Amino acid sequence: MRLSRTLLALAFAAVLCGCDRAPSTSAPATSAPAPAQEYYGTLEPFASQAVYFVVTDRFVNGDTTNDHRDQGTFDIPLAPCDGVIDNIGYLGGDFKGIADNLDYIREMGFSAIWITPIVDNPDEPFSGGTPPGCNSSLSDKGKTGYHGYWGVNFYKLDEHLPSPGLDFTGLANAVHAKQMKLVLDIVGNHGSPAWTMQKPQPKFGQIFDQHGKLIADHQNLPPQQLDPKHNPLHAFYNAIGPVDGDGYANGNLAQLSDFDASNPAVLDYLAGAYEQWIDQGADAFRIDTIGWMPPAFWQAFTDRIRAKRPGFFMFGEAFDYNAAKIATHTQPGNGEVSVLDFPMKQAMDEAFGRKRAGFEKLVPALHLTGGPYANPYDLATFYDNHDMARMDASDEGFIDAHNWLFTARGIPVVYYGSEMGFMRGRAEHAGNRNYFGTEGIAAATNHPIRTALARIAKVRAASPALQRGLQLNILLEGDRAAFYRVYQHAGTQQIALVLLNKGDAPQRFTINRMLQAGAWKPALGGAAINVAEGGTLDAEVAPHGVQVFLLDAAVTQPELRAALDAVMAGARKRV
Repeated sequence: MRLSRTLLALAFAAVLCGCDRAPSTSAPATSAPAPAQEYYGTLEPFASQAVYFVVTDRFVNGDTTNDHRDQGTFDIPLAPCDGVIDNIGYLGGDFKGIADNLDYIREMGFSAIWITPIVDNPDEPFSGGTPPGCNSSLSDKGKTGYHGYWGVNFYKLDEHLPSPGLDFTGLANAVHAKQMKLVLDIVGNHGSPAWTMQKPQPKFGQIFDQHGKLIADHQNLPPQQLDPKHNPLHAFYNAIGPVDGDGYANGNLAQLSDFDASNPAVLDYLAGAYEQWIDQGADAFRIDTIGWMPPAFWQAFTDRIRAKRPGFFMFGEAFDYNAAKIATHTQPGNGEVSVLDFPMKQAMDEAFGRKRAGFEKLVPALHLTGGPYANPYDLATFYDNHDMARMDASDEGFIDAHNWLFTARGIPVVYYGSEMGFMRGRAEHAGNRNYFGTEGIAAATNHPIRTALARIAKVRAASPALQRGLQLNILLEGDRAAFYRVYQHAGTQQIALVLLNKGDAPQRFTINRMLQAGAWKPALGGAAINVAEGGTLDAEVAPHGVQVFLLDAAVTQPELRAALDAVMAGARKRV
């Protein structure tokens, strides 16, 4: 049956709009269904995952014997910020703390865990830099490498993490035994703090190879005083000064030793080190500060990694709210990786935080068609992490955020403790990375945020449409959202209808646009709703609630097929 121009235009408009429109009055189609078309947002295997992110040292101290309190790096509290004490020392979180609590993470519906860098860091607090305060950033005086981002030997495991019989391979085996994936945070831009020390400190500003040999040393010199042409120990580093307002991403980040991407030895060193961790069980990489190294470096790096492990999934951190800028990393020649979806994070903060803006705020960040990303469905979606203030929201705001995160396009990532609104609104030195521990786990186990999170995360885990399906918006406005997710590939056929209500009162949804006839099964329980040809689906959604209806059938509804064809053509950027 040939669609009229008016009907086709209406179907295509549904792809791009977050506003409600009047239903079509065209007569329902009665012709035989056409052969099944391919409909999917992504075929990336990792897109089926949901990721729980932990700062390892701040999660759970499972083994106190690896705390190394003799180093003087354990438990260094800062002055309180609005009554909350932050800490810049080690607090004991380790591999055993993660392994012992995998069931807690898995029971929430997460299938992957992202951990902070595991490489060896210095064994003393940094004596240079500027003191951290409640609202400071890039201020490292007195801090330790508890977070893992101050690597000095990228081939060596930091001593604070393993326990007897539980090295990195042991942790990976424990994760895999729970049918989960292990995401390793990696750094390619910098090593440890390297200058402004009162006197040189062991390991700071130094790099060691896999045999423990010193191969680079900043020698406590500011970068402009390095002599990479004549001093082999300086050749690993850039001789570019600290960043300023105009030179962001083109100079040193704080006092961190800045790697020279043009030196082939840097690529060989880093790729070799991270290939080792793949051999020991890493399933995917999160790439720190990807925007601080030139695109050609990352393309060479990812080519090396994928030569070893074809299809290995990587997503980068380009801390920018401009989609066009961060999307460059997803393109050929620039690394061809996914990225953390910072524009969506910004929109989610407005929609689900204290501002409680409407769902329409999320529409510009979706980029379902014609956007700058190689594939928007591969993006890692999140609302906060360790490098920014945690989302400041009510319990209901977190529940609403999770309902969106686990039903809309992208791969959901949730920061540890958010399942109970842990340290909500707190910045880096004001409690963002505070210790969670078994006490936090006990407090979160029956928390309403966690209960709601587990319900919707498990729905996504069982639905190929929510994991990889195309997204077609019906309504994104105010406190109401309605959209389809559709997956039709390799014999799997599923249409999901998502209804979201982030308001304080129940909302009634009457859906007839692009609605296919059939028995729609509610994923969260209840009787199926039988929809006749040309009929409607009526459902009430509780305050701060979600309903997902599933139809396991090939797409036959003409308007739906037309809209899917349009979005299928534009979902992935042609390059």
